[in-house]
Amino acid sequence: MQLQELSDILQRPETLKPEQITELKSLVDTYPYFQPIRALYLKALKNKDSYKYNNALKVTAAHTTDRSILFDFITSEIFNQNLISEQIKQNSEYIKAIEVNAVDDISIHRSVTIDDALKQHIEATEGVLDPNLFNKKEGSDSVAEPIKSNSAEEKLKIGKPLEFSTSETHSFSEWLKITSFKPIDRTEEADKTEAPLINKLETIDRFILENPKIKPTVNTPKPKLVDNSDDIEDSLMTETLARIYLEQKNYEKAIQSYRILSLKYPEKSSFFADQIKAVKELKERNNTDND
Repeated sequence: MQLQELSDILQRPETLKPEQITELKSLVDTYPYFQPIRALYLKALKNKDSYKYNNALKVTAAHTTDRSILFDFITSEIFNQNLISEQIKQNSEYIKAIEVNAVDDISIHRSVTIDDALKQHIEATEGVLDPNLFNKKEGSDSVAEPIKSNSAEEKLKIGKPLEFSTSETHSFSEWLKITSFKPIDRTEEADKTEAPLINKLETIDRFILENPKIKPTVNTPKPKLVDNSDDIEDSLMTETLARIYLEQKNYEKAIQSYRILSLKYPEKSSFFADQIKAVKELKERNNTDND
């Protein structure tokens, strides 16, 4: 991707095209901490409705110092706007370019009499009044194909990009919390440094014994920054949060979420009932696969 092309996209993100995803991914790999490129890559995946979007959002959050800025970006109008507006604009220009031929005014050149109007009406209805149309047709041996119902994954939008609104800061924070990266396994490194560490600890113990006047400081309780409670507050429940639990295969919490939403929005209770049914189906299938 040329520098000028990248500069133009940064100034006008709405012009981003799906076919530019590969080039943006290459730039992200080359410059992992250049956040504007990551933002464009996210938007490209969102426009394409890619299954890679959710993971890319998680990685972007890990590379972002101020996640509130990231949240503001993914909930902005520019981010959620895709190429539809551009297509509408192009179609409008195309329609304007079409020459409209002047239609002759029938009333000027020819007056239609009542007899002519009746004749035209009879000719138009002759096909409808054809008795052959009402003959009983012999039964066909072909059997109509049953309408395929959407799978549980399709109903629950498994793998589809998560969409956050400006009022869903809690859902976004919850998603970041439960999708945090696992710590790097440094077991081998720990084994190598175990002996020096023991020596240091022995030195510290000896220092404490030789200086009895030094008293250990009282451990003050640290403020609880994150609520790890398993209880879900009704006021904070959203469909996005329910989908987050689904993506984590936490089916019990997903079912609980949809039940809360059903009570919160009774006008959509039938929809949430279908979602609960789909979650149970998905849960049962996964349990069968694991057996």
